[in-house]
Amino acid sequence: MPKPAHRPSSRYSRNAVILLGQLIRQNRIERKLTTGELAERAGISRGLVQRIEKGDPGCTIGAVFEAATIVGVWLFDPDKAALANTMSASSKTLALLPKASRAQKIKAHDDF
Repeated sequence: MPKPAHRPSSRYSRNAVILLGQLIRQNRIERKLTTGELAERAGISRGLVQRIEKGDPGCTIGAVFEAATIVGVWLFDPDKAALANTMSASSKTLALLPKASRAQKIKAHDDF
């Protein structure tokens, strides 16, 4: 089956990809890394780093997460108290998995 030329996506997911790319670029610049240096450290091409920073939704999630990790962009917010002490101010703006969206433990109702 051929790969579709264009995948439909929601506005929310497009905006999230763009925001993540901007945060990666901002943190890369703050750390004084070039796109080539980030690419070398992440084991990806310089062109892929540029696509990630532009918010291209076709980039592999592993490459995006590795680039984010290298430049210090926190993707998840496991413990707000611990992160408040360790995160930079620019990284606090993104939490892809907020506490409200985590699956809650549902107690089984087996009284039948």
